[in-house]
Amino acid sequence: MHISKAIVAAFFFVVLLGGTLACGQLTPTFYDQKCPNVSSIIRDVITETLVSDPRIGASLIRLHFHDCFVNGCDGSLLLDNTDTIVSEKEAGGNNNSARGFEVVDRMKALLESACPATVSCADILTIAAEESVVLAGGPNWTVPLGRRDSTTASRDAANAFLPAPFFTLDQLRESFTNVSLNNNTDLVALSGAHTFGRAKCSTFDFRLYDFNSTGAPDPSLDTTLLAALQELCPQGGNGSVITDLDVSTPDAFDSDYYSNLQCKRGLLQTDQELFSTPGADDVIALVNAFSANQTAFFESFVESMIRMGNLSPLTGTEGEIRLNCRVVNANLAGPDSMLVSSI
Repeated sequence: MHISKAIVAAFFFVVLLGGTLACGQLTPTFYDQKCPNVSSIIRDVITETLVSDPRIGASLIRLHFHDCFVNGCDGSLLLDNTDTIVSEKEAGGNNNSARGFEVVDRMKALLESACPATVSCADILTIAAEESVVLAGGPNWTVPLGRRDSTTASRDAANAFLPAPFFTLDQLRESFTNVSLNNNTDLVALSGAHTFGRAKCSTFDFRLYDFNSTGAPDPSLDTTLLAALQELCPQGGNGSVITDLDVSTPDAFDSDYYSNLQCKRGLLQTDQELFSTPGADDVIALVNAFSANQTAFFESFVESMIRMGNLSPLTGTEGEIRLNCRVVNANLAGPDSMLVSSI
């Protein structure tokens, strides 16, 4: 008997959520009738942007991460400062770091033209994350949809919940546990998103000269890579200079990230902690498994991405469908404000 992909996918999402489908639940078919071209519209914007900005895929998936880690996947990260909104964009983990907001604006504008007041900003981030992975050669998956947008933001929560690049493994585990993700498989699989993208000197230069006030570099950093990074990021130099997170295949979504960790070539402390922390047998085993078997990495990454995307979504009549991802509907002025009452 043939079982449709949608039914299989729906069952898989129910298992991940540990519950049953109910009114307001996320579903991969949410836009099938209301906005059937939503994924292709988002994909086209990413494809066009990649021509001039090869970092954009990694930047977009990072927006999704940083959105979901702060009070769930509700698009709160996208809100700008207003008299009533204290934007998460200026939290420590985002300020002068999170990027791609203008690309999200272009996606939203095209979607408002094609399907007015229909696709949430939270779902745009979720779809953009999956499309970015696929366009970089990674796995595809059927994305559960139907999130709505928050009407608030919390910079305090962003400062409290976003992992920092200097975290130890214990701190990373706590960060994931705090948002109801598991602190081994989800942690190691989702860290694999650092298989593409860039990072600033300021996020790792403390490893290069006086690590943990020892007066010496981080001993878990390969000496050849260390020398190259010291040349790129001299003491007292420009902390905004960027370099590849994955030194071997910087723009491809693959398992080389984990192979780099085995060779002490993880760029961020939080990367190398996964392999070089004494006694961390569970995460070290996962790094080894994902390095040896890219399919295993892809399968775990997909499962963890779906689990993260299901963190505390607003559904049904909760929140709203923002017409502009940067502004809650109540603060809109002009012609769009006439639509607010119907959303």
